[in-house]
Amino acid sequence: MDTYKKHSLTKGLWIAIAIFVSFAFATVAPAQDSVAVDSAVAAEIATESIAATEVAVTETVEAPDTVGDLVLGLNTVWMLLAAMLVFFMQPGFALVEAGFTRVKSSANILMKNLVDFSFGSLLYWFIGFGLMFGAGGFIGAPHFFDLSFYESDLPAEGFLVFQTVFCATAATIVSGAMAERTKFSMYLVYTIFISVLIYPVSGHWTWGGGWLMNGEEGSFMMELFGTTFHDFAGSTIVHSVGGWIALVGAAILGPRIGKYGKDGKSRAIPGHNLVLACLGVFILWFGWFGFNPGSQLAAAGEADRFAISHVFLTTNLSACAGGFFALLMSWIYYGKSSLSLTLNGVLAGLVGITAGCDLVSPAGAVIIGAASGVVMILAVDFIDKVLKIDDPVGASAVHGVCGFLGTVMTGLLATEEGLFYGGGAGLLGAQTFGALVIGAWAAGMGFVIFKTLDKIHGLRVSPRIEEEGLDIYEHGESAYN
Repeated sequence: MDTYKKHSLTKGLWIAIAIFVSFAFATVAPAQDSVAVDSAVAAEIATESIAATEVAVTETVEAPDTVGDLVLGLNTVWMLLAAMLVFFMQPGFALVEAGFTRVKSSANILMKNLVDFSFGSLLYWFIGFGLMFGAGGFIGAPHFFDLSFYESDLPAEGFLVFQTVFCATAATIVSGAMAERTKFSMYLVYTIFISVLIYPVSGHWTWGGGWLMNGEEGSFMMELFGTTFHDFAGSTIVHSVGGWIALVGAAILGPRIGKYGKDGKSRAIPGHNLVLACLGVFILWFGWFGFNPGSQLAAAGEADRFAISHVFLTTNLSACAGGFFALLMSWIYYGKSSLSLTLNGVLAGLVGITAGCDLVSPAGAVIIGAASGVVMILAVDFIDKVLKIDDPVGASAVHGVCGFLGTVMTGLLATEEGLFYGGGAGLLGAQTFGALVIGAWAAGMGFVIFKTLDKIHGLRVSPRIEEEGLDIYEHGESAYN
């Protein structure tokens, strides 16, 4: 019995030891597994931390250029603000034209200015912008409704809007010269041609990088003049284009009934409201501060700040000189200080300085403005009494003649390449040549278009409609009730 107990005790002891050892090994294995897992997790965390550090370093190196973005943003806002100011010139043109014409066609004048912009904007977006800035020689490649071809730091959409308001300005200049006697339907057809053909083609030759402003070695202008044509904001490209088309259109259309007597002498037909005309000129003057300084298309850098400030100054000085010298000239020439001629003198000064506002000195701007104010009065008299062309608002003299004059005078008064500053005759030749070529293009195309429309459908309303006013017969309503 004792022996059995001993054996039983010994056997139980060995079983207990075996269970303990088994339990110990079972505990150690999971612990080792846990340590292994913890080590793997730690290694993974460390790897991710290192990777995150590397990414952070990379992002720091490749961080966006916030200063560059700020500059581009400011330049974009400046361009769009300038476009707003130029757009505001549309009601200015409408008020000037309405004030300088008779009350019976006021609604027709307003309607044409409204349609110029709305219809012209659609057409210019549709095809005109591509023809002006697309790749090509004589004319750019069309890009229907597509802006992706245009590459620039500035947004293509914003630049389209900026160019659209300039195109609308060229189109609306013609309205005043052909006022009180043109069929509204024919005016719509003309708007199509200037928005999709006349303005985009001459614009492509210049601002679109075409042959008149191609400064590459061996180019036509460099070989002939040693420099390129310069028109900073559009004395020729915008204003002369509209002015020469206006002159041709008014000539083909013929004078208003009663403008010339049987003896051939001109008779004055006063406008109905000089208050509106004066307000319109002030609005145009204000809008010109977007027209000229805005053409810098930048305002963020030091050079741009000084450039737009200089253009602001030259633009204003020329306008003031144009108005003042037109006042003096009218006083001497007619014996009275004419308000209407003084208002047109201000516009003449603005048109004249637009080509070289960035190149001439403040004194040069005054000279250009004074010359434009005087020449405008002489041109109005010559067109009216010698050419016998009836231009109710003087658009052809203000925009056509003074746009040409200001462009040519830039070749004389530019402080770097001007003839009077020792720069030789190269720039003067380039300016004269470019203004003549673009003027011939605008006048020639205007003649073809208006003459064709006159033969096919007739440009002019009937005598009865003209005498009673276009408002009721063309639009079924009048401006004043």
